Amino acid sequence: MSYLTEEQLHSSGFKSLGQGVKISDKASIYNACEIEIGDFSRIDDFCVISGKVKIGKYNHITPMCLVAGGVAGIIFEDFCTLAYGVKIFSQSDDYTGETLTNSLIPKKYKNEKFSAVLLQRHVIVGAGSTILPGVTIAEGCSVGAMALVTKSTDVWGIYTGVPAKRIKERKKDLLLLEVEFLKEQNNDPV
Repeated sequence: MSYLTEEQLHSSGFKSLGQGVKISDKASIYNACEIEIGDFSRIDDFCVISGKVKIGKYNHITPMCLVAGGVAGIIFEDFCTLAYGVKIFSQSDDYTGETLTNSLIPKKYKNEKFSAVLLQRHVIVGAGSTILPGVTIAEGCSVGAMALVTKSTDVWGIYTGVPAKRIKERKKDLLLLEVEFLKEQNNDPV
């Protein structure tokens, strides 16, 4: 995997860009002026990132993900991971048939839903999952592969299925590891 150089990153016009950011040269970034990326976050091959998006520190967006922030926006707090092929939408057409659909149709003929999406700290989303507009994935949640998240979650749960449902509690051991990791990072001159 080849990453954009520091010069390429800084000339891309991001709203803000932290240190140690890595973005694949095969990723597609649209509306960079609306995108904020925190320290040590990474976006891999064949991802599409567009619209209003704020990515915190130590986030990893693995290959083939779609993060469609649109006008409502998508926020990733720190230590989030999207596995292969995850899709997150902050807007959607009306599928009832009461209005026209698709981006080629003027807004007066449509009834789109626009609602921000939030992934709180330590969220991991499994391969092929989809998160719909207005959803908050609460701190510490994991979402299993191929899940469809239509409603917000409660903290430190494991969610799977279509639609996603809480199946058990997620352990919090990683919080101790976070403290150790950050202490090590702060003592290591990078």
